[in-house]
Amino acid sequence: MQILPYKEEHHEFRKRLREYLQKEVIPHIDEWEKNKHVPKEAWQKIGRAGFLCPMVEKKYGGLGGDFLYSVILSEEFGYTNHFGLFAGLHSDIIVPYIVSFGTEEQKQKYLPGCVTGDIITAVAMTEPDAGSDLTSITTTATEEGDYVILNGTKTFISNGINCDLVIVAARDPEVEDPYKALSLYLVEDGTEGFKKGNKLDKMGLNSQDTAELFFVNCKIPKSNLLGKKNQGFLMLVEKLQQERLVCSIGALAASEYILNTTIEFAKNKMFKGNPYSRYQTVQFSLVELKTQLKMARAFLESLIVDHMEKKQVVADISMAKYWLTDLFKNVADRCLDIYGEAGALESCPIDRSFRDARVFSIFAGTNEIMKKIVGKFMGL
Repeated sequence: MQILPYKEEHHEFRKRLREYLQKEVIPHIDEWEKNKHVPKEAWQKIGRAGFLCPMVEKKYGGLGGDFLYSVILSEEFGYTNHFGLFAGLHSDIIVPYIVSFGTEEQKQKYLPGCVTGDIITAVAMTEPDAGSDLTSITTTATEEGDYVILNGTKTFISNGINCDLVIVAARDPEVEDPYKALSLYLVEDGTEGFKKGNKLDKMGLNSQDTAELFFVNCKIPKSNLLGKKNQGFLMLVEKLQQERLVCSIGALAASEYILNTTIEFAKNKMFKGNPYSRYQTVQFSLVELKTQLKMARAFLESLIVDHMEKKQVVADISMAKYWLTDLFKNVADRCLDIYGEAGALESCPIDRSFRDARVFSIFAGTNEIMKKIVGKFMGL
């Protein structure tokens, strides 16, 4: 049964994207992982091919497509077994802030470049002492005449090295209420007082550039305010539903890749004259994981439909985010067991998956935060 209302144009988009990834991305993944960097040229190439920001209106250079195009992007990138070129973060998590809250002038200035890959975006929320709790942000935004002065440090910022444009969450030091103090600002690379730190050396996502960002008397025009002043917290919360949904889609697609790869391995790897898949322990593990992923897909696709219908399904998406990212880790772990000694080699196709999976339970709000959100909706 098909839950998602795909049309012929969606299937054609998926076909073209899959062919593009096979030709232009997958052959370079090992090199990018070794160099711990995805070159900006790769972003520009995929943008010019028409695979960035598909939901952006045609007048700004986008496809003007629905969210199903974003679903396809997240899935197909997940099937590449690589999250270094984090297109979904740019296309479906960060750029939508500009689409929803930007002025017409801001949209005309930035969106065409976001579509072509000439402008790579990042969102700077996390700080050394402020993670999932947005009210703990200490980066300040102080108005001086026609300008705003930013001061603070951000860390674990994805696309932090490559970014050309950053959405910065900062607080008004004159407003005591932490929920009303936050505003969002657009800061371009090269702005005086804005400095990128070194790329952080992580356990996984080796080629996904993650960095510290420093703002020291960073002076930007007041016109760089994104949305309304002191509405930053509400804006961030509004976009978190889609962010967590995109994270869940990627986690499920990667889990499906791992399982399918392991099934093929188990069918072809022989032990005492029989393929691994004939042995009960291996067979039962694969069946259990397949069942869990089938159930997960049905649940996730129903949420995608609700999201496209503008329903508020915060609790359900929080459930999906924590469950699917935990499932991602579990699938990688159990499948690696099936590979046995071969799983200890870098040549094992799911070694990278095992490392990359770990951070997904931290992305977009930790899974512990997800459970607290669901608990509140349950009246606990």
